[in-house]
Amino acid sequence: MFSDGLLAACRRIGTGLTDRVTRARANATAADWLRFALLATICLLLAVVAANVATSAPADNTTLQRGTVTQPADNTTIVSVQGYTFEGSVNDKKPARLIAADERAGTDWTYQSRQGSGAWFFDVDPLDDGNLLVVSPRSGETLIYELNPETRERVWERRFPFEDTHDADMLSEDELVIGHMRAWNETSEVSNDEVVVYNLTTDEITWRWRLREHFDNDTDGGMNADWSHLNDVDQVGEHRLLLSPRNFDQAIVVDRRSGEIVQRLGRDDDYSVLNEQHNPDYLVGENGTPTMLVADSGNDRVVEYARLNGSWERTWEVGTGSLKWPRDADRLPNGNTLIVDSLNHRVIEVTPTGEIVWEYYATWGPYDAERRGTGDESNGPTIRQQNATGSYELSGSAGLRPGTGDNLDFPSRLQATFSGTLLSGPANALAQLWGHYMPWFRPVWLSSWDAAFLIGAGLLGVSWAGGEAIVRRKRLVGGLRRRLPF
Repeated sequence: MFSDGLLAACRRIGTGLTDRVTRARANATAADWLRFALLATICLLLAVVAANVATSAPADNTTLQRGTVTQPADNTTIVSVQGYTFEGSVNDKKPARLIAADERAGTDWTYQSRQGSGAWFFDVDPLDDGNLLVVSPRSGETLIYELNPETRERVWERRFPFEDTHDADMLSEDELVIGHMRAWNETSEVSNDEVVVYNLTTDEITWRWRLREHFDNDTDGGMNADWSHLNDVDQVGEHRLLLSPRNFDQAIVVDRRSGEIVQRLGRDDDYSVLNEQHNPDYLVGENGTPTMLVADSGNDRVVEYARLNGSWERTWEVGTGSLKWPRDADRLPNGNTLIVDSLNHRVIEVTPTGEIVWEYYATWGPYDAERRGTGDESNGPTIRQQNATGSYELSGSAGLRPGTGDNLDFPSRLQATFSGTLLSGPANALAQLWGHYMPWFRPVWLSSWDAAFLIGAGLLGVSWAGGEAIVRRKRLVGGLRRRLPF
């Protein structure tokens, strides 16, 4: 039991606080009420974030999980996962790795490399003997090797003094073709971005093709340390190469004998055709029609173009508004398309009309996917050959975020909320910026919503501080003017 003295003291304290609140309310101005509302909002946002962090699983953990599977795959799918590395700092909860997903989208095996700091995984190609050709930049150089997927041991490897290479292909048993980007000569301030052919037997470069010799030097605003961002090189026929200079918004075919660009899809800054694309594939349609299937990353879609009557015509578009920074698309022999939806952290197989029949979630930032037994890149019919031309939305996804049961993150909710309103344009633009850039900077322990709440609280705090500074400055200037004799 409390003593009468303690109870009396508590009553006095309570009465005093009540009186103070009453006086504060009576004397409060509109500005005071605004300050209170801002403080309460900021505290509420921070409290929600704190509660979520304390009680929820991470939004982007290392979980690998099955999504929709209505049509089991006919073989294993190999996925390269870029992972998260920034300025040499590696986040173990967003690992770079190779993954094998089985026919029903279950995880078969994973492979990680700890050799060299800041390792990434980019292109992975199935070879004729069943092994994998792997491209993995790390520590300022690029490691290319042949991996036995059964033992996860390297058959051979080569190190190149290339800071960042995304793609290499086998041209023959002893020849590699390599896309060398970010080849910046700081002394002369010139980009040496190039494609090279390397002989594995003699260990020497036997052919090279530099982009600055075939593009205006002011392309994409002029040369810089990441001028072309050449992210893909594929053999197209015996003497031709298909290249993807991402920053130039185009896919080109180069004749190795003449060195000339003989075909070009898109042009710099024409985002209606391509916008910072990845991994274009070359298909031959009916009557020999040149066709390109492209992961149109900046437009968040996958597209197919056919060369008809002397010009490129878009014959297929899928995923606009649903995909987030897709970076690979392969046409399978069954007519479906295997798509790497990078910033939705998943690989999906879709029918020509956009139905998802196989889905596998793989953090963090999958880059390339290959279905074993179907060869390298695309080996299926074109859309025109399937009589399925048109634009299609995706359907049938499990709608997951890896590691959670949540199916709408902040950018998706933003788009859904303002869809069909006057604010849909700005909302879509903000959602796209958020979806493309925030995942690279958001800590693993913050969900998309928590990050939005924190940024909202920060913006409110900065705006409040700025407003108070302006008010105080006006008061100070007004006071000085009243005191001055002139």
